[in-house]
Amino acid sequence: MLKILVMGLPGAGKTHLAERLAKALNAVHFNADRVRTTMNADLGFSIQDRVEHARRLGWMCQYVKDSGHYAIADFVCPTIETRAAFDADFMIWMDTIKRGRFEDTNKLFQPPTRFNLRIEDWNYELDQLLTLIP
Repeated sequence: MLKILVMGLPGAGKTHLAERLAKALNAVHFNADRVRTTMNADLGFSIQDRVEHARRLGWMCQYVKDSGHYAIADFVCPTIETRAAFDADFMIWMDTIKRGRFEDTNKLFQPPTRFNLRIEDWNYELDQLLTLIP
């Protein structure tokens, strides 16, 4: 089982893909926006809070993985530090847009240099993607 991160700018299609993957893999799916408004409501959007948000999401996904299931989290994960804090087994970069809807996130976002799968347009086939996930 894997801890999968679906990351990219806001509006790139992360949640749409993660929901489809979760259904196909019978995985537990954590949407970062929903988690932020509930369990992580104490966190803001500073760099430190973003790293902590990623760490907590990573912990929840690791717990699911250790229970014998796929875990999928979809969130921006904008920096090298946030991606390291999450510690994905498999990372999908939704590189479908060049600018998101939040200017502060656009300025902060560091495109990843390491990823397992990069999706550059919306015309992907889910069945094809599934063959690339171990």
